[in-house]
Amino acid sequence: MTQVSHRARSVQDLVLGRAGDQRIGLVFENRSWTWEEVTRASAQRAHVLRSLRRDGPFHIGVLLENVPDFLFLLGGAALAGATVVGINPTRRGTELERDIRHTDCQLIVTDERRATLLDELDVALPRDRVLDVTDPAWAVRLAASDVALTEDPVEPEDLFMLIFTSGSTGAPKAVRVSHQRLARTGSLGFSTEDVLYCAMPLFHGNALASCWVPALASGARIVLRRRFSATGFLPDVLANRVTFFNTVGRALSYVLATPPSPDDAHTTLKLVLAPEASPRDAEAFRQRFGCRVVEGYGSSEGTIVLHPRRGAPPGSLGKPVGNADIAVVDPRTRVERVPAVIDADGRVLNPDEAIGEIVRRDVGASFEGYYNNDQAQAERVRDGWFFSGDLGYRDSEGWFFFAGRQGDWIRVDGENFAASSVERIMERLPGASGVAVYGVPDAHSGDQVMATVEMADPASFDPSEFAAFLADQRDLGTKWAPRFVRVIGRLPVTGTNKIDRQRLRALRWLPADWAADIIWWRPDPRASANYVQMTERDADRLAAEFVRNGRSSVLLGQPAVGGLADSRHPRQTQ
Repeated sequence: MTQVSHRARSVQDLVLGRAGDQRIGLVFENRSWTWEEVTRASAQRAHVLRSLRRDGPFHIGVLLENVPDFLFLLGGAALAGATVVGINPTRRGTELERDIRHTDCQLIVTDERRATLLDELDVALPRDRVLDVTDPAWAVRLAASDVALTEDPVEPEDLFMLIFTSGSTGAPKAVRVSHQRLARTGSLGFSTEDVLYCAMPLFHGNALASCWVPALASGARIVLRRRFSATGFLPDVLANRVTFFNTVGRALSYVLATPPSPDDAHTTLKLVLAPEASPRDAEAFRQRFGCRVVEGYGSSEGTIVLHPRRGAPPGSLGKPVGNADIAVVDPRTRVERVPAVIDADGRVLNPDEAIGEIVRRDVGASFEGYYNNDQAQAERVRDGWFFSGDLGYRDSEGWFFFAGRQGDWIRVDGENFAASSVERIMERLPGASGVAVYGVPDAHSGDQVMATVEMADPASFDPSEFAAFLADQRDLGTKWAPRFVRVIGRLPVTGTNKIDRQRLRALRWLPADWAADIIWWRPDPRASANYVQMTERDADRLAAEFVRNGRSSVLLGQPAVGGLADSRHPRQTQ
């Protein structure tokens, strides 16, 4: 009983395939479960869910951190034919209310801490439809439940889960994920000898497709972490002899920021899957821990998958899986972009001709749609093409590279360019541990470039040295130099560790706190001008300039002042 993926038509098949397996399947904090115990715990949850089912969509909202109950509920839903709605526990207020109501949850499973968040919201559910796994009543309910492995009929195309997109560029959308879509993920080449470290949130597809499903399919062991911790990473890896770690966003940079240890070179890590990690961080991580680091690409929608094969150049997402017709096109004309010309330093020499939107031209039924959002679905799928909203380019050998989001285009003085092109240059800045580049409104037309730079000591930022750094970058376009620079101790991130550019754009050039934040800018937008510290008076003058030019409408809405102070960041202690 090792590999079951070859015969699995559904997630239910995968769960049943682990029945009777007496090997350790799950480790969490100071406890472990065999795979047999995992399946029996799933059967208990299935019994509870069946007993509470009501008319309407059998949608179960799970509002939890990475705890064993989350995995047991996933297995229980698979057995009971229910649909799990992965709810982001970092969301609050009306956003949280919107997610729950939008997905027609008839039950919410949460814990004491998060149950109180729901008390002030109108989630269209009575209090007895909110189950608290930390309440003794939950343990009593489980104890009275049957652990026999009984399953409700499930078809491969049945809806298993609703997974929200990250929301890094707009309101999250609930992606429909069928049983067969997840089951097809299979073992990913893992075996019973592998130990998979799951610190990414289970409400997101990355953890499910890279850890949970492959472990079910292969019999590998899962080491579950309540939430990602940079300082807890190495002790966990060493104690559990972890062989694989999956992440997304900035997790690698957080680990690299911890002090080096003699143990770094003695881990059992073999492979790290790190979409959206910078090439610099990927190489530094590889050298420090002696493991292979690959990027890859897979959208929440599951339509476009790029596989990080061996031999891929640094920073590459990989190549399409199978015969999928994936291309980079001009989103307006749909004309395919030319291959990128890349120099020895990895710099794209023809970005205007090479960068475009990553699309799939044979989407067929591979995109299962958004729940309750026909408009978003129509925007993504047009004439049989799936438009990812992501920018990229290909080299002459067909390797794909990421170049930002569709909304990351910046237009300065009539010139369009990708923010990621500027970002890659800014990442060379000495002392910077992270950079986000984005467009902010210009008082006359189009945009101005703004950068937020993460530094351990923001007060050490020297505007003169920064200007000299920019002048030394021979591949920095003439319109690319940031006019505004925010220096901050930690970049804000979403619940999936992606940089929250939406929050940064909302602040524009205003500090979150005038008494604490420092914004540098060039009052004269010419690249040769000096950077000075922005004052409240400067900000007022800028706003007045928008009014004079009839552009005040682009400043409508209050910036999210204070929005950086409560950003969610990975804990640096266990």
